[in-house]
Amino acid sequence: LTNKERALVEAAVQAAEQRTSAEIVPMIVERSGLYREAQHRAGLLLALLTLTALLTIESAWLPWGWHAANAAWLLLATVAAYALGAWSGTWSPIIRLLTSRERMHQKVRLRAERAFVQHGIARTRDRTGLLLMLSLLERQVYVLADQSLRERISSDQWQDVIAVVVERMKAGDLAGGLCRGIEASGVLLTRACPSDRRDNPNELSNEVIQDA
Repeated sequence: LTNKERALVEAAVQAAEQRTSAEIVPMIVERSGLYREAQHRAGLLLALLTLTALLTIESAWLPWGWHAANAAWLLLATVAAYALGAWSGTWSPIIRLLTSRERMHQKVRLRAERAFVQHGIARTRDRTGLLLMLSLLERQVYVLADQSLRERISSDQWQDVIAVVVERMKAGDLAGGLCRGIEASGVLLTRACPSDRRDNPNELSNEVIQDA
């Protein structure tokens, strides 16, 4: 995010928190997992395709029959193909292609749970912390509410918040998605735990957390 976009998100958090005793923490992460299995799958797939192709056109590159040197070249080509495939398995489009949505969702959930603890969102006075996390590689949004909020707001209502954010993400507007999500969250939070103007401290920073 640019400095201007970060300021817009922080202003949205401040505006939402004026009407509720809850604490909203927006976060953007590049990815939620390493997905090494995608590298292995890409490597195996390219190695298998290379081996199949070389054996299919055997007559073209082995006009005089098999020799020990030919087997060595075949093995070398297969290993090189695996290495190239494994390298390509680090690219985001390849990871998304070779990783199930359920697997990515699991990684996003675990990343959100770790961030919830790391950034002290679970340590608010009334257990009213809320994490709104965007994970870019997975193209997923995760909302993690503390215990007090989970008892007052249903998961279906949080899904509506997620849908609002995803709509803007698809248009490439991360800041706008966060702001819309914060506004929608603020509406729910105002109903569930309205602000006490005499005692509503800002327990957590309004800044956007950006992480790798």
